[in-house]
Amino acid sequence: MDLNTITEVVRRPSDRPGADWREGDAWLAGGTWLFSAEQPSLRRLIDLTALGWDPLVPSDTGLEIGATCTIRELYAFTPPGDWSAGALFAESCEAFLSSFKVWNAATVGGNICMSLPAGPMITLTVALEAEYELWAQDGSARIVDALDFVTGDNRNILAPGEVLRRIDIPARALRKRAAHRRFTLTRLGRSTVFLIGTRTPGENDLLLTVTAGTTRPVRIAFATMPDARTLQQSIEAVPADVWFADPNGTPGHRRDLTKHFAEEIRRELTAGGVA
Repeated sequence: MDLNTITEVVRRPSDRPGADWREGDAWLAGGTWLFSAEQPSLRRLIDLTALGWDPLVPSDTGLEIGATCTIRELYAFTPPGDWSAGALFAESCEAFLSSFKVWNAATVGGNICMSLPAGPMITLTVALEAEYELWAQDGSARIVDALDFVTGDNRNILAPGEVLRRIDIPARALRKRAAHRRFTLTRLGRSTVFLIGTRTPGENDLLLTVTAGTTRPVRIAFATMPDARTLQQSIEAVPADVWFADPNGTPGHRRDLTKHFAEEIRRELTAGGVA
């Protein structure tokens, strides 16, 4: 879609792009959502792709994902063999409500900053205990837990002019056993619920991440693998106003699906005992 209110595109922003920010601006990365709807309040686009941020930097400490990394690049990434949870990268990319063509432009950071309940990059990074580095207008940076970034449907903690620079996923989370469940009304439809559970090697813990069915990510942690009743009670304790409602499902439907799939995840990660 043509954005007929845009008067300028900043193709070469400064290394600290927030310094260029003014009212009526928008960050441009993939632009797959930006160009899909009218944007009457916008006057200028600031192109982040020109900054040349490395898309994926694996190391002994984990994986650094540049905010402008495309979904295609993440999908093509082959994780080290000891990153047991590495299969979640492809699974989460395949959860996008978009064609594979969109993957060439859509970015990891863009999906996170849209902050929609069904954003699969939110599911992935919260489940893998990531941290986000945010850059402010004055050049300062802050680190936030991925869990704390999204505050509601299409809402997050970004201040005006602040930009998501990168996502850091720790190696300890990537080495966990992982199981996921996702439900959609149609095969390629938007996620009604998307759950990921992880378990530390050699331990009997459980970290359950609930998304898509909730307006913000919910993380439920157990030091010891819970029994079925305890797990169900923990899901029932999620506040009623956190469950999401749209044409893909009512809050009650989403809560019931979450309880069902959470039990499947618990059983899958319990099977085989302590690894």
